[in-house]
Parts: sequence; C-alpha cells; structure tokens
Amino acid sequence: MEAGQVLEGLDDEQRAVAESLEGPVMVLAGAGTGKTRAITHRIAYGVLTGAHDPRRTLAVTFTNRAAGELRARLRSLGVAGVQARTFHAAALRQLRYFWPRLSDRAFPEIMPSKASLVARALSANDISPDTSLVRDVSSDIEWARVNFLDEHTLATTEVSRDLSLDAADLARVLGSYEQAKSDRGVIDFEDVMIVLVGALSGDHSIAREVRTAYRWLTVDEYQDVNPVQHELLALWRGDRDDVCVVGDPSQTIYSFTGASPDYLLRFATEHPGATTVRLVRCYRCTPQIVELANALIHSGASSRNAVTLQSQNPPGSVPVVSNYDDDVSEARAVANSIQASLAAGVRPRDIAVLYRINAQAVEIESALADAGVPVTVRGSERFFDRGEVREAVSRIRAAARFAADGAPADVGATIAVGTDPLADQVADVLSAMGWSPEQPTTTGAVRERWESLAALVELAREMHGATLAEFVDHLDERSATQFAPVADGVTLASIHAAKGLEWPIVHIIGCSDGLIPLQHAEGPEQVEEERRLLYVAMTRAERELHMSWALARQPGGRATRRPSRFLDSIASVATPTDRSAVERGSGRGRGKRARGRKGPAQCRSCGKALVTPAERTIGRCRTCPATFDESFFEDLKAWRLQQATERAVPAYVVFTDATLIAIAEQLPGDRDALSTIPGIGPAKLEQYGDALLAMLDARTPIDAGGRE
Repeated sequence: MEAGQVLEGLDDEQRAVAESLEGPVMVLAGAGTGKTRAITHRIAYGVLTGAHDPRRTLAVTFTNRAAGELRARLRSLGVAGVQARTFHAAALRQLRYFWPRLSDRAFPEIMPSKASLVARALSANDISPDTSLVRDVSSDIEWARVNFLDEHTLATTEVSRDLSLDAADLARVLGSYEQAKSDRGVIDFEDVMIVLVGALSGDHSIAREVRTAYRWLTVDEYQDVNPVQHELLALWRGDRDDVCVVGDPSQTIYSFTGASPDYLLRFATEHPGATTVRLVRCYRCTPQIVELANALIHSGASSRNAVTLQSQNPPGSVPVVSNYDDDVSEARAVANSIQASLAAGVRPRDIAVLYRINAQAVEIESALADAGVPVTVRGSERFFDRGEVREAVSRIRAAARFAADGAPADVGATIAVGTDPLADQVADVLSAMGWSPEQPTTTGAVRERWESLAALVELAREMHGATLAEFVDHLDERSATQFAPVADGVTLASIHAAKGLEWPIVHIIGCSDGLIPLQHAEGPEQVEEERRLLYVAMTRAERELHMSWALARQPGGRATRRPSRFLDSIASVATPTDRSAVERGSGRGRGKRARGRKGPAQCRSCGKALVTPAERTIGRCRTCPATFDESFFEDLKAWRLQQATERAVPAYVVFTDATLIAIAEQLPGDRDALSTIPGIGPAKLEQYGDALLAMLDARTPIDAGGRE
C-alpha cells in the first residue's frame, strides 16, 4: 500500500491525527469516532513515509482484544514489525529479557490469582478470610501497589478509596502478603511493572537499551492509565517527546483500579506545544442515541471535559425506557423483545444485554435460555481454553501439516460453507468433530460447543485467501493473546466487560438507583464514575437502545426501587411518549410496559407459585400433569417447522416449545387472549396471530381435558 492511500477515507480530524507524526500528540476521541482507525493509520502513515521505523514503534493498550485489533488493522494496512501489546505483555517481555542482568535466579512464577495468599495473609492477622473479603482485599492490594503504597506508607497516607479493612489492618495484611510471595519465590501481575520500573530507574544501561529499541510510542485508552503505568511510560520515553496518546475522559470507568483521567487532561500542560485533535464525529450510534448520551454526560460534573458527539448516521428509532414489577418480568420482556428482533432477521451476535453487576445476569440468562435464544457470557471461560476449541485447533494444525506434506487437507466429510477455500477446509476438518453448518435447536453444552466451532469457521471466512498454515499461525497468535473470535449468541456482559465493544441492539437492564448508580457510590466522584459507566453502556448501541428497570427484585416483593437518577437527565430529550414512561416510572404511575400482576404467578392446576421462566410461560408447575391435546401440540410443532423452513431460521425463533404448550393448554380464542401468552409479543402477534387462530378454530372440538 502506498503512503497516500492510507489517508484515503479518513475524515478531516482522523487525517489530522494520521499526519501528526512528530512531537507529542493528544487525541480526545469520543465514543464511536474511529480512534483505532485514526491511530493505526497514523502508525501506518509514519512507517510508509519513512518517518517512523516499524521495528522501533510500540503501541500499548489495556486488553488482549484491543491489542489484537491493533495488530489486525496494521496488518491490513500492509505494515509489519510494529509491536502492539497490552501494558502487561510489553512489560513482561522486557522484564524477562533483562532478568539475567537483574538476578542470578530463574525468572519467578507469576501467580494467576492472589486469592490463596491473601487468604493466608488475612488468617495470619487473625481476620476471617471469607470469600468476599478475600476478593475485596485483593482489589485493595492491587490499588495500593499501583499507587506505590506499601505496608509502611499505606497506614499513614490519606486515601480517597473506601477500603475493605481499616488502613492499619490492611497495611499489616499487605505486609504478610508480600512476605508470603517472597517465601514462595513468586510474583503477581503488579510486580511485573513495578519491578520493571525499578530496573529502568536504577540501571541507566537498561533504560538506554529500551529507549533505543522503542523510539515512537502510542498509548490507547490513556484515560485508564494508573500511576505505575504512567511512570513506566515516562521511563520508556526518557527525554523524548515522540508519543501519541488517545482517550476519552468521559469513558473513565476504572478508577477503582487506580486509573485516573488526570494524566490525559494534563497531557498538554506536561507537553507544551503538543498537537491536540478532537474526534467528535460518531460513526457508531444514531442521532437519537447520541443525543441521549450527550444529555447524560453533560448533565454532570464530567461535562467540563466531555466530548460532544455528532452522529454521522441516518436517524433511527427513539431509545425506549421501560419499567416492570420485578426482575423476572423485566427479564422475560427483554427476552421477548430479543426474540422479536431475531424473528425480524437480526443475528444473535448483534444483540447485547448489559448490566452493572454480574449477579444481574441470573434472571436474563434464564429467560433467554427458556426462550431458546443462544447466549455468550463475557468474562466466563476463555475461548481458547475450551476443550472443543483446543481439540479443533489441534485437528486444524494436523490438517495443515498434511497439506504441507502434499497430503489432502480435507480430513473430514466435505461441508460447503461458501466459496472460500480456507473456510471450506476448516469446516471439513471440524466435521470430523460432528460440526455442521446447521444450528442446533437445543441450548446448553451442545449449543455452546456448536458456537465455538462456528466461530472458528467464521474466523476462517474473515481470512479470505489465506492458507491453512497461515490460519494456524493466526490462531496461535490469537490464543497467545486470548483474542477470541465472536460467537453467534446474544452477548451478556457487565458494563465494564462491554467497554470497547459495540452492537446494533443493546438492552441495559437494572437502571434503578442502587444499581446505576450502585448504592455504595456516595461521594460526588463515585457518582460521576457511575454516570460515565451508563454513558459507556449507552454508546455501545448502534441502532437500537432499550433501557429498563424493575420495582422489586422478586415477584411479589416490595416495590421499593426507584428509577436511576440519571434517567432524569435524559427525559428532556426523549419524545413525549418515552418521557412520560420515565416519569411514570418515578412513582407517578406505571410504565407503559409494566404488568398489572401483584405477586408471583400461580399454577392454574395446584395454585402454587411458579418459579422457573418455563413454568411461568406454560402457566403450571412442571410436576402438574399436562392438560393439552398432544395431537394438536404436534400440529403446532409441524406448523412451526414449516414457518422456520420458509424463513430459514431455527424453529425456536418462531416460537419455543413452552409457548406452544401454553397455546395448546390455554386455547386462546382471540388476538387479545393470544397476546397474554408469554413469547407472543406485538411483532409475532401480527406475523402469526391469524394463522394460530385459524388452527385453533380448526382443531378437534374435544381436547385432552375433555372440554367440548
């Protein structure tokens, strides 16, 4: 690729970033404004013009996925040799290299988790090490260490953080923890950067060698830098100013780890004459979503440094705010909405449900499973650690070796997935594991296995034109950095885990005070961080944004919740319908989607409370006998299969078994009665209502219950 071609397709601000190749550069990039595009094109333009040496260029970011994305973008621009790594990976690589000059011992093992040693340290100080306290103290220790606090300074330093223990007690636990690490000859993740900072500060020859190796630095997500990382960057840079930082103070959501946007906001002061570029054109979100996000972020103390986004997309649907009686009703409504989206042709991978804390995932995961909707949970088992993925990669590697030796690479039955030879080869290999392009209609482990293998086929399709051997190398690189491909399931994620991602449709659940913001967010700074969290969640949405909250946690529970105080700031820019929904949710009535039911649903046979989503859909306990005509139920299933075949979608997308059972048992006589059955929303009522009522009218007059 020619240097001039790199600039093609960039907007004016992105081009300004790409052409700023000398001196300090600060990029204030709002959500969805193409910051990764801007900085990768800057690196590529610098390399292709000869202004930068790729072998002496280092780009650092915070997640393996972001680092993988940087490498993929640079590769597509024809730039090789640039190192794009996470902070930790870059520091670990340097520390391993210089370790023989720092110690005569073997490089220590890095602990995968602090939990066991923190528990021992608590016990050593006569503190009961229950699981939650171990987790909280581990977080406190991480925060203290990245702020250069040790057992001696922690007890005497005034801190703004709410510690899980008294500062003096935490200092003693920290001392015991450090001693336990020393006794076992291990280090933790914070040690990697802290020890490297010490090496660069204390040995000028090591510092000179690093600065010779890295001449040009790029730092992504600079608002998330903590004190240790900031010091490490300063030591990498030395007295040079060839550094480009990019970030958004409105997306600072990791203050609890020691991150601070102050380094980004002070950059121009620390680097006089720095080039500053503001990226404000949002290519991700519709104008309606952007207007809502701007209203939210500019209504708080964060507005002083906020980027005002300008959507570049056509108008879309108005974001919806809804409230429900309880979390169960909320989850069921979200699942129904997602089913309607899938029925309209939206891919599961294009939908996400976001929440503030992981505990909120229980009800929505259950509701989606009952609806037969495939899900993928971010933050669960790592993709390349899954058994089926390890087996698949081994089989693909073997096939690549056979192909290199001149033997056929298609070791399985031929499965055509397209015109791409690589994708066909990978599908052939995976067919030996029982994989096929047809999606399973079941959920659970079978579905998860299929999704893992399908993600590998899709990844092969994205590498159009590559060889099987090149695909294996790409998988090895992704595995080393845990840069997982995207599975075809609805994403469930905490807002923190969703940072840096985007989906066409986003549902944000639990938008009530106590969750957003969290109950313990009491000070102004903590509340502002919660505001930024909601801003990040809202700007993950490209086309549709749905926000909801519930009055109570469980069916029949006390309706003590109130809508998030942040909803007040977006009511002024909502349409009258949605604004009234917000106002009704604040205690002046019911939201337009709220249910009128008071208390848990009851089994129509025995009268007991219904517990699971499937029971609530059917309307009876699992242990109570079925009351439907099995032949009519089979007719409904045959009709569903016909509809699914005609629309080329899985059967569950039309209706789940639970919904069909409810139809067969309740025998609704009109559209209003049909609409009361869970799983039949407005879209499905419009699409299938007449056909279902015709089948109900034509059924055999006597059903299994003996009614005429």
